[in-house]
Amino acid sequence: MTDKVKELVLKCLQARDMAYCPYSRFPVGAAVLTAEGAIITGCNVENASFGLTVCAERTAIQRAVAEGHRSFTAIAVTCDIKDSFVGPCGACRQVLMEFGSDWMVYLTKPDGSYRETSLSDLLPLAFSPAHLSKT
Repeated sequence: MTDKVKELVLKCLQARDMAYCPYSRFPVGAAVLTAEGAIITGCNVENASFGLTVCAERTAIQRAVAEGHRSFTAIAVTCDIKDSFVGPCGACRQVLMEFGSDWMVYLTKPDGSYRETSLSDLLPLAFSPAHLSKT
């Protein structure tokens, strides 16, 4: 594991601890790695009107974009499930795809172990901004 991946995994674990999830009690943390090497974190933020809940992955992306980042190379995601690796929901996969398909994705367990995959493997045949230019 490279030092940057270790840091990314650690930051997503720390972000999970900040989750606001009084309804599901399912804390999720995410950390995105920008092309410039910055790490931006996010956690899930629930709402009593469930449809307004925002996932950790989207929180991290929105924070990064608000800070001026548009190019990303990796994301680490974690939750409290100890016996399996859990990936982002479909909506989050689509939001990540907005910024390219060649991301590395680190699905992380609470103990810091992880499984490496790619966004294109998690969302094959994805709709992307490139499709809009073909109309």
